[in-house]
Amino acid sequence: MNSVKSTLLGTLLVSIFIGLLPTAPAVGQPTPHDIVTVATVNGSSGGTFDVPVFINDLSGTTLGLDQPAGSRIQSYGIQITASNAVYVQSMTLTRGGITQSLTPTFESNPSAPGVANLIDSFTEATNLIPFTLNGAAPGNQVATLHVTLIPNVPTGTVITLTLDPIATELSNESGTPATAETVTNGRLLLVNGAINVTAAETIPTLSQWALILLAVMLAAIAIRIRL
Repeated sequence: MNSVKSTLLGTLLVSIFIGLLPTAPAVGQPTPHDIVTVATVNGSSGGTFDVPVFINDLSGTTLGLDQPAGSRIQSYGIQITASNAVYVQSMTLTRGGITQSLTPTFESNPSAPGVANLIDSFTEATNLIPFTLNGAAPGNQVATLHVTLIPNVPTGTVITLTLDPIATELSNESGTPATAETVTNGRLLLVNGAINVTAAETIPTLSQWALILLAVMLAAIAIRIRL
């Protein structure tokens, strides 16, 4: 009986000792993030491309439709830089998709060679951005990147459209730093896009003999009409 008591007492003391030891930190869960995506499009040189830009509002982040009033995505700053900028004739970023019909309280879209920016802010009470919470990727279109390429860009050229990790961010209508979503604070994920330059579609042309035959047929038809 004494041996059983000793065993139980020893087990209890070991348990108490282990309980006093510092526990290893739990494996951290990934920080929930919203996503900004630039689409990838194909086309020939010398053309103008309208490249959609999307925001995916996901639940569990500091901003979104699942958050209380005052913590919705109502402002954003987007900056896109094009690689191979020597082939880019012009590049601008404008509202599009679900923000097209909204009225911003502030808007600015400066551009420079190979770089386009868009900053928009909307009043939540009167111009709520109608995101689809947890919508399928890439989310809702909020902007359009208009890119015009110079003629004779080599076929196969890839112009990468890169979102700037510093200038691209989401916030509420007041721009509250505590709830802002950026790459730096881990609350924002960026997905870059591209323009793939393909060969221009060629329009079939008639051969010389086909043109001669066509001329003969037209002449025969004209003679019959006169007769």
